[in-house]
Amino acid sequence: MKGTMTIALAVALLGLPMVARADDGQEVARGAGSAFGTLVYTPVKTSFCILGAIGGGFTYMVDSKTGAKVARGACGGTWVITPSAVGGNEPVHFVGNTAPDGDQRSRVASAPPTQYAPNKQKAPSTQK
Repeated sequence: MKGTMTIALAVALLGLPMVARADDGQEVARGAGSAFGTLVYTPVKTSFCILGAIGGGFTYMVDSKTGAKVARGACGGTWVITPSAVGGNEPVHFVGNTAPDGDQRSRVASAPPTQYAPNKQKAPSTQK
């Protein structure tokens, strides 16, 4: 009972500034949806992250790059549901980005340098 009251008080205090500056009912609803959504979403995301970190640890023993991708995917992404996410203006990513970072990403996605490309000669033209 004491824990339920603490959660209710926290939600009320977190939602109070949103209600005070709200211009219309939609903003109030998005704030309340954000608070409630975060209370439901965060424990699920935490469980997913813990299990992913354990799995990533075992995977790291075999292949460090893959283990890092597993942990990044499990613990990355969105952790808090914002009012703009409730309104549909911002995406919510349950799984984090596992693509290579920075310099590695450009090397993976780019074409090979032109100096290493095979030298192709044009076929002789038959037009006069």
